This record gives sequence, structure tokens and C-alpha cells, in this order.
Amino acid sequence: MLDLFQHGLELLVEFSILLFEFIGVMVLLAAGIQGCINYIKRCEHTRLTLAKGLAMGLEFKLGSEILKTVVVREWSEIATVAGIIFLRAALTFLIHWEIQETGKKDSKSH
Repeated sequence: MLDLFQHGLELLVEFSILLFEFIGVMVLLAAGIQGCINYIKRCEHTRLTLAKGLAMGLEFKLGSEILKTVVVREWSEIATVAGIIFLRAALTFLIHWEIQETGKKDSKSH
């Protein structure tokens, strides 16, 4: 019974990882396409819109990495996943910082 539960949990986690990865990629693609369109249109908020889209996409990708910690079996896998989580979290932090700085510059210019 325990093996069946564990197998079901692993399947759920694997499906969730794929779902989060897919959503993250779709959000990143949509943000990139919208960023290109805004750049061509010379929209003044292109950087802010693109940064928000990138941050949202990275949040989904980070969620999938956190879920991966549930199914890892060896310390080397844990170290790899931890490194990826750290890098994605740092990128997310930097993008959020850029969003805040851009927002401050926009509010001062108006």
C-alpha cells in the first residue's frame, strides 16, 4: 500500500513539474514576443513589461525546481537542484529589483 502511495505521489510530482515547466516556458515566450512588439512600437514601458513577464516565467520555473527536490534520491542531485534554485532565485530577485528601479524612474519622470 505504501509503495502504491509513493508511486502515485511521484507521478503527481512529475506531472506537476512538467506543467510548471510548460507554463514557465509559455510565459517566457509570451513576454519575449510582447517585448519585441513593444520595442518595435517604441513603447516607453517595454523594459518594465518585459521584466515583469520574465519574472513571472522564472517564478514558474523556480516552482518546478522546488518540486524536483521531492523526487531526488542522491546528494549530488540535491546539490544540483539547490544550485539551480539559487541561480533562478537570484535572477528573479534581480529582475524584481530592476522592476522597482524602473518604476521609480517612471514615477519621477512624470
